[in-house]
Amino acid sequence: MDEIKEALAYQFPEFIHNLIIAVLALLTGYIIKVILWQVFYVSTKIWDSFVVKAITKRLNKPFTFFFPLFILNIATGFMNLDPAVRFEFKRIIGICIAVVFAFILINIIKVLEDYFYHRFDLSKENNLKERKLKTQLQFIRKFVISLIVFFTVAIILLSFESMRRIGAGLLTGVGVGGIIIGFAAQKSLGSLLAGFQIAFTQPIRIDDVLIVEGEWGRVEEITLTYVVVSIWDQRRLILPITYFIEKPFQNWTRVSSDLLGTVFLNLDYSTPIPPLREEFTRLLEENPLWDKRVNVVQVTDSKASVVEVRFLMSARNSSEAFDLRCYIRENMIAFVRDNYPSGLPKARVEFQNTP
Repeated sequence: MDEIKEALAYQFPEFIHNLIIAVLALLTGYIIKVILWQVFYVSTKIWDSFVVKAITKRLNKPFTFFFPLFILNIATGFMNLDPAVRFEFKRIIGICIAVVFAFILINIIKVLEDYFYHRFDLSKENNLKERKLKTQLQFIRKFVISLIVFFTVAIILLSFESMRRIGAGLLTGVGVGGIIIGFAAQKSLGSLLAGFQIAFTQPIRIDDVLIVEGEWGRVEEITLTYVVVSIWDQRRLILPITYFIEKPFQNWTRVSSDLLGTVFLNLDYSTPIPPLREEFTRLLEENPLWDKRVNVVQVTDSKASVVEVRFLMSARNSSEAFDLRCYIRENMIAFVRDNYPSGLPKARVEFQNTP
């Protein structure tokens, strides 16, 4: 009983000593972080820099944990700990620092992404260059974040002796294992390579207008393995990323967002074409959706009972082209009905008197 009391009397002061050092280390790290962030905050008031504001916003929480853990890791050298306990304690702190550092790297990538969105205006009308850069940036961000998470998990697992022994055992069968993994992961690797190809050759970009699987929609998201297409009626079409490498599809905004629109009317042979041209021009000039590039009326086909008249117009993007086509179709039908009712399609029947 006396020996237990003596051991507790010896260990209690050591525990208090270690606890004080740990608390002081955590407080010191937190104070360093607060001072540093106050400097950043004052800098944003004096110097209106978007980058400083983005750093202050994105890295505030990760550094709240990083500085105290970093100082605590240094302070373990001043603690009176058993060697085994010191090793386990430092390992736990090292794992926490690795996790926090991974979050710092991820948030640094987000700072760069925020700067891009600030630097380039994606909302402007002719945003082909911006959408190209956004597509590449999003793919690179997801790929780099995946690598950061992978290496962080690997570092944490390798900090345990049992996992290192398992890894050493796996290395003995690396030849056979590599072949097996290669066959098992060939689709995943193919998707990853397809993602790289799409990010840099760019058959599609973020916000491109596509006709795919018979649906009209815009590219909403490009991930490492699939592409999300937002359909006009608010449905979402999910396609594997390899689809856009292996199968044909229509991209209406590959070179620019400008687009031509057509309206076809089947009219009687007696319909005069010049008045249609005049009315078509008047309607276009009154409508702000027309970009004043193309204005053409042509008879494109002659059938047994009707002629096919094509009204060709241009607009700044596919949405405006669709609305302009609907407007022209409605008003041209009304013009023919009101002014040339005989020009509407009709069926003719001829009767002959026989003796």
